[in-house]
Amino acid sequence: MSANKQVSKKNFFSSVKVSFWTFSSRIFGLLRDISTTNLFGASLYHDIFVVVLRIPNLFRRFFAEGAFNQAFVPILSDLEHSKDKTQVKDFIDSLAGILISTLFIFTIICLLFAPFVIFIFAPGFYFDPQKQVLAVNVLRIMFPYLALISLVAFAAGIQNTHSRFSLPAATPIIFNLTLIIFALIVAPKMDAPLISLSWGVFLAGILQLIIQFAPLKAIDRLPVPKINLKNSEISRFFNLIVPAILAGGVTQINLLIDTIFASLLETGSPTWLYISDRLIQFPLGIFAIAIGTVLLPSLSKASVKKDEHHFKSLLDNSFRLVIFIAVPSLIGLIYFAEPIIASLFFRGEFTEHDVIKSSYSLVFFCYGLPFFMLMKVLTPAFFSRKDTKTPFYVALLSLILNAILNYIFAFELGYGHAGLAIGSSLAVLVSASILFFVLAKQNLISSKIILHRTNLAALFSSILMLLGFDYFIGVDAEWMSKFYEFSDLIRISLIGVIVILSSLFYFLVSKWIFRVSNKDFYI
Repeated sequence: MSANKQVSKKNFFSSVKVSFWTFSSRIFGLLRDISTTNLFGASLYHDIFVVVLRIPNLFRRFFAEGAFNQAFVPILSDLEHSKDKTQVKDFIDSLAGILISTLFIFTIICLLFAPFVIFIFAPGFYFDPQKQVLAVNVLRIMFPYLALISLVAFAAGIQNTHSRFSLPAATPIIFNLTLIIFALIVAPKMDAPLISLSWGVFLAGILQLIIQFAPLKAIDRLPVPKINLKNSEISRFFNLIVPAILAGGVTQINLLIDTIFASLLETGSPTWLYISDRLIQFPLGIFAIAIGTVLLPSLSKASVKKDEHHFKSLLDNSFRLVIFIAVPSLIGLIYFAEPIIASLFFRGEFTEHDVIKSSYSLVFFCYGLPFFMLMKVLTPAFFSRKDTKTPFYVALLSLILNAILNYIFAFELGYGHAGLAIGSSLAVLVSASILFFVLAKQNLISSKIILHRTNLAALFSSILMLLGFDYFIGVDAEWMSKFYEFSDLIRISLIGVIVILSSLFYFLVSKWIFRVSNKDFYI
């Protein structure tokens, strides 16, 4: 077996490991959302919780998981390959000092000007006195989570460069488990459950950071922060991160626009949009983000070695793997949108009306699912080659398009929160298409890959799966009426059985008829 094939096989199984831990994290994430919606329903309290939590998460993705790692991982990969241990450690220590100082100052500023932050991110809350007071108090408790989780992302980037993916992928379980405990046990006993849950977010950030120390020490990469702007690689890092911040920032501003529009819609809209987005994040996180996490260091190493054949092979196989997962996920989520949401959230304060409203936005998000997933594969191809300008220009176009479409569909056409999902899906379709054709023009991905055997297998196997759904189950108003009457356990068990059997059917048809195997997707 050639060296590249051995690396590809190793990367494939690394993706599987990351997917397993991400899947586990998503399960706990669903349990967390079930716990919080059971506690608050689609009320103003849950609206405030999900919108305010999105603010530090948005900045985290903006600075840490997005731009920071996209600039940091390629440089660190280069240094680990070409420099000695002392130079690598000096770069990590210097960057840690800069990151901690920046996060501290930024967090203090946002705490001091919390009302202004709410005005920018959720104007619908700011102009309602009751919502404003609650939102500001919750933000001041939650916002330090940004600094904590950004340092966690920094630690994850170091571990990923050393091909250690499991702990970073499993870390969110700590966050979800902490919130579940607070939502089920602590918050209901408090006079202000929302405030109690907010403190749970802060505690979760501390716990996630603490568990990073041991693995970093094991690879002798535990940072000792220092301010050293004279490190030769720091200027190189800043040259990369500035356009990366712009590119990643535009993507996050898209989320900000959705949040702003949702806060201006009827009460419950932020929660309905959040629930449907969380379900989209399930296949997106388990597969696409896992693949992208493993892919970025691998593409960076191939780029450093100037091995364009291996680079193209990695990208082609990742593209096809994403399509193979995205197509059946899209069909299954659309067909069972309402039953899935009912199984997971129809209890406590979350009503049948909330289920139906959430299913509308889930369906429209699903149409963009393949393109949301492809963005996690296509974007690393540019960052690994230190090209941050192309993703920035595409993201800027997406931002403008998303804002226009959101306004048209949510307000002018009256689709409300579902209109925001339509706008987001159309915008990401355009973005992914442009990135694909740019890479194809650079001969870094084959334009013929769209008609590859595995993609056709995904399409036809999914069509057969859809026909099976319609013949054996036939979800309609009468079926749903009976479904709501079932107990929680029966609803969840029924959906679980359907998901397992349909997945087996899909993979067996792909294997037996189209001869698809895991070797087709080694990345």
